[in-house]
Amino acid sequence: MIQPQTLTFLKELVDNNNREWFQANKERYDTARENLIALTTSLIGKVHKVDPEVSPDLDPKKCVMRIYRDIRFSKNKTPYKNNFGVSLPTLGPKLGGAEYYLQIQPGNSFIAGGYWMPETEHLKAIRQEIDYNAAELKEIIDEPGFVKLFGDFRAQEQLKTIPRDYSADNENIELLKLKSFVVFHKFTDKEVQSPTFADDIAVLCARIYPLNVFLRRAIS
Repeated sequence: MIQPQTLTFLKELVDNNNREWFQANKERYDTARENLIALTTSLIGKVHKVDPEVSPDLDPKKCVMRIYRDIRFSKNKTPYKNNFGVSLPTLGPKLGGAEYYLQIQPGNSFIAGGYWMPETEHLKAIRQEIDYNAAELKEIIDEPGFVKLFGDFRAQEQLKTIPRDYSADNENIELLKLKSFVVFHKFTDKEVQSPTFADDIAVLCARIYPLNVFLRRAIS
């Protein structure tokens, strides 16, 4: 579960996103990060049970992402993120692919799964898999319980043009035009502080798992 002081730290960081304040509150940050590491430690084992491709040997400290922003090429020069991110990869660290991602941010916490902005070759492979096996994907994403939890899969950002090698009259063109293949489920601040939060995340990952299997198979 997320401790109240973790959310309080993040709320205050929004209005004090500068190095002086952060250094003065470094102990609070360290405590909040330890809260995320403890949650991630629990999550790794629970998610491994629903998706064996998530290694039980993942290092929770490496799964919790850095709070420091890369501002080299950004107009936004605030040095810190306003959230904690946790990545549970299924192809190993930094290899990309279909995975699970948890964000903790006051008023904007969520669990996500799938493949965000695939590289060119992976995108081609996923589109080919959709073209060949669209019925399987539709069975996953159009199941009423799935839609209730994650919304309309087709509502993600799409290409404005028809992807190369496909025609406009392809019955699955709305899926083929997608740039990402991800789903999100938001949590309230009350939900992230629940003692059952890690279990709740694992249940949602179990629902995402068939989508990740489909995407993983496409790029394997």
